[in-house]
Order: sequence, then structure tokens, then C-alpha cells
Amino acid sequence: MSRLLAPAQAWLFSPGVDLTVFAGSALVSVAFVLAAPWLGAVGDTPPWAWLLFVVGVDVAHVWSTLFRTYLDGAEVGRRPGLYVGAPLAAYAVGVLAYSLSPGAFWSVFAYVALFHFIRQQYGWVALYSRKAHASAFERRLDAAAIYAATLGPVLWWHANLPRAFWWFVEHDFLAGLPTWVGTAALGAHAAVLVTWAGFQGVRVARGDGVQAGKVLLVAATWVAWFGGIVLARDDFAFTVMNIVLHGVPYFALLFRYARGRHAEGGFGAKGVLLRTGLPGFLLFLGALALLEEGLWDLLVWHDRAVLFGDSGLVLESDVLALVVPLLALPQATHYLLDAFVWKAGREPALLNRLGWTKGPQGPASGSQPRGVVAVPGVGE
Repeated sequence: MSRLLAPAQAWLFSPGVDLTVFAGSALVSVAFVLAAPWLGAVGDTPPWAWLLFVVGVDVAHVWSTLFRTYLDGAEVGRRPGLYVGAPLAAYAVGVLAYSLSPGAFWSVFAYVALFHFIRQQYGWVALYSRKAHASAFERRLDAAAIYAATLGPVLWWHANLPRAFWWFVEHDFLAGLPTWVGTAALGAHAAVLVTWAGFQGVRVARGDGVQAGKVLLVAATWVAWFGGIVLARDDFAFTVMNIVLHGVPYFALLFRYARGRHAEGGFGAKGVLLRTGLPGFLLFLGALALLEEGLWDLLVWHDRAVLFGDSGLVLESDVLALVVPLLALPQATHYLLDAFVWKAGREPALLNRLGWTKGPQGPASGSQPRGVVAVPGVGE
């Protein structure tokens, strides 16, 4: 007799948290986009939405990496070369790129960010697959589905530039792909996703059932990327669909990690930041994000005087070549460090801090995903 759901579900956090941060993020994004006419948010992203989504989610989630890295003195002491070298390397590359041209800097930055966003979605689905002890074939098919759901719309975007929105700034993505490439990319992405969906049907037919969390993650990824790129017609729709699914699950990951590390006695006096729970955690990150964006506006953009005032500063291009990469450093460092700091195979205590020591079936399973476990970030 076939069953719809697998008898043992592999959840990353818990059923409620997984459904909220993945499926819930996609549903909230769609709801905001559909409500845009009533919210006065058709076209450019309005100030309230910029504060909520860009500052409160996107920029703030970047700063949450502090709880995995620089706020933990023991962690910094364990790998000082990484934590000193990553920002120095990012800054050096940024200065070099901006010295060549501002356009070169923003293009490099946009493609690194795009790679990071795609790899994070792959990291989540890979972890689901490993916690469920999926076969090698199923893991490869899951990976193909995530890459199809993300790269298909991205290639279509490149073949249909310009659009009404950009990743960071105007013309940061490079045009040049013929239109047929975009059409072919969407066709290929549909074929892969239909194959993946068909395999889920095969699982149900043979009585294995599906892993609900993983299926909802892939579906949410497709909704966010296809809806936010191919269907989106303005900056607001792209911003909401692009940011929420990326940032909200990362908050959940970092908050769980920070609680686990604090329970071990980590952070020292800085642990006070966690004693008020999730509200204090988010408020601290939001304050850092608002400070960063204030500096961007006062020194570079000069377009939100209502929020940050008008500094009257107009920096010369050679000064901007030093200032812009410096202001971008939190994001650039976040992108780099995520490639290294979530490798549980190099730090077994990481799984304990995240509460992922046991296998998907609880204590009875007595096993963990084999090999080097990559918690979602840039890489495995």
C-alpha cells in the first residue's frame, strides 16, 4: 500500500520551524507581492519595505554570522588565519575591482552574491537528503532540482536584460546572452523539475513516501526564484522574493547555533545578547544593519535623507575606491566565511550546538549523515 509521507521525516530544525522558515517564507513573499497594489508598493521598493526586507532581513542576516565567528573569542583563536585573512582578501579584491571601474566592482560583487544565494539553497537540500539517508541517485537528483530551480531563471534573466530590477545596482549583471538561451534554460529547468517531481511520485507508489520538508524546500525555492525573476515586473517583487527565503532560514540557523554555543559557555560577557531570546537577537542584528546602511547613505548613495540626514559629503572617485569596498566588507566576508565555517566534519561539536547530533529517526537511529556534513552556507 502506498503512502504519501515517509514514515520517518528528516527535519532540519523541527516540523514547525522548517515549515515556517521555508514554506512560510515563500508564502509570505507571495502574499506581499499579491498585496502590493494595496500596500502602495508597485514599482520601486517603498521606504517601509526597504527597512523591513533589505535592512531587517538581508543586511541583518549578514551580521548574524558574527555569532558563528567574531563574537566567539575561542572560535577566532582556533582559526585566526581564516578570520583575519578573509576580510583582508575581500577588501583587497574589492579595492582592485573598484579601481578598475565601479562597474567591475558591482559586477564581481553581484556574481559572488548570486553564487552564495544558489549554494545556500543547495546546502539546505543536501542536508535534508543526508539526514534522510537518501541514496546517491536521489541526492544527485535533489541537487539537480535545486540548481534547475535557481539557474534556470537566472539564465533567462541574463537573456532578457534589461529588466525593471537589478541585483545591486543598474547593469551589474552582464548582458549578451541571446533570447533563445533563456528560453532553452527555462525548458531545461522545467524538464529537470518534472523529473524530480516524478521521482517523488515513484517514492509514494512504492510505499517510501516523500520527505515533506525537502519537497517543500524545493518548491519554495522554485516559487521564489521563478516568481521573483521571471514573473516579477518591478523592484519590489524581486526584492521580496529574493530576500525572504534566503535570510529567514539563516536567522533560524544562527539563532539555534548561538543558543547551543552559549549553553557551552561560549561568548563570555557577550552572551547577554542572547538572554532576551529571539527578539533581542534580531534587535541587535537590526541595529547593526541600520548603522551599516546609514553609512552607505551618508558616504555613497545620498538618497535617504529622511532616514539618515544629509551629510553633504561628495567623495572623490579615488576615495570611493577605498570606502565602497570597506562598506561592502561585512557582506563580502559573510560570503567567504560561509564556505568554511559550516563544515561539521572539521568540527564535530557543530552538530551538537545545532541539536543535530541524532539521525532523523531520533535516538533509535543512532547515526549521523556520513562524511563531511555541510550545513547550509556556500559549500560542501
